[in-house]
Amino acid sequence: MIVLKTSKELALMKEACRISAKALRLAGEAVEPGVTTGELDKLVRKVIAKEGATPVFLGYNGFPAAACISINNEVIHGIPSTRRVIRQGDLVKIDLGARLNGFVGDNAATFAAGDISPEAKRLSETTRDALYMGIRAAVAGGRIGDIGAAVQKYCEERGYSVVRQYTGHGVGAQLHEDPSVPNFGTPGRGTRLLPGMTLAIEPMVNLGKEAVSVQPDKWTVVTRDGKLSAHFEHTVAITANGPVILTKED
Repeated sequence: MIVLKTSKELALMKEACRISAKALRLAGEAVEPGVTTGELDKLVRKVIAKEGATPVFLGYNGFPAAACISINNEVIHGIPSTRRVIRQGDLVKIDLGARLNGFVGDNAATFAAGDISPEAKRLSETTRDALYMGIRAAVAGGRIGDIGAAVQKYCEERGYSVVRQYTGHGVGAQLHEDPSVPNFGTPGRGTRLLPGMTLAIEPMVNLGKEAVSVQPDKWTVVTRDGKLSAHFEHTVAITANGPVILTKED
């Protein structure tokens, strides 16, 4: 069931999204060679707590951290550890969320640890731009397929693959709500986009093939061919005046 939010609920949700955006920005600024993913997770917890919110991911289906931190060929759901040291040239993906006033903010981004390879830089930039292509297509009266088609076309035209096994999703009082928001699709197909819908749009894009698998820890998703992956995400509200990005600090 898709839950449409009122203007009052969107205002409450925007505050949770602001905190999520702040935590993501500060965690990203802390990414550098020598830092552990466990230290980044500790920072995320501190920022969210200081804002009076709670980390959504912590304990979610048993997940042991406040942020998913995935490196290089890890696509999503990497578990932070004080033993996992970020190295020069790593592509670091941080995904996190905050809950406040009964609503959730969810966002993710890919960060460079020092100087990264040209192919890593291009992949990251393409994935970031694909996110905004998807957001641009999230127009009231349109369809879910419009979003996925925009992301897919942009990435595949540049020689990349979009992950199909995992998708974006509705978000609101719960971290995962209806509908699913794939990063592939056909324009004009799928669920109708209505004002009051709030979606987590999140391209996951691979340098190589789209196939992924889950590691023995039952969380970390990696590319099967071992090639790089990038990930960006915003929580977006569908409005009569166009899509509004909620996961911003302003």
